[in-house]
Amino acid sequence: MLGLQLQSVEVRAPQDFEEAFDAIREQHPDAMLTLGDPLTVTMRAPLASFALKEALPAMFTHRQFVEVGGLMSYGANFPDLFRRAAGYVDKILKGASPAELPVQQPVKFELFLNLTTAKALGLAVPPAVLQTADQIIE
Repeated sequence: MLGLQLQSVEVRAPQDFEEAFDAIREQHPDAMLTLGDPLTVTMRAPLASFALKEALPAMFTHRQFVEVGGLMSYGANFPDLFRRAAGYVDKILKGASPAELPVQQPVKFELFLNLTTAKALGLAVPPAVLQTADQIIE
């Protein structure tokens, strides 16, 4: 076992973030994982800023978080997902039943890393991580 303890903090609207930030501060976590959805992507700058201010290494699912100062992201390559979705649309327009099409999982993933944030957090990024990153922001 990894010995991890997970704490979930729920937000449903932009006004919920301050209360969520307070809850996270009270819990004193070692790191933070933010899942990507329309709300969190919209609030990506405050989330990245909060993680940095609280010295929390934070992992995200979308590269947009890293572009505004988040530490790192790992998630599906969205252009690839959209191309594959277009294939589904093509099959449906040609008469295929959507119920008969197989469910597909993402096959292309991307790792983005913000070295400026890593340095601000005092983290040394292993060379293997640097080598596998799709993009490094300095």
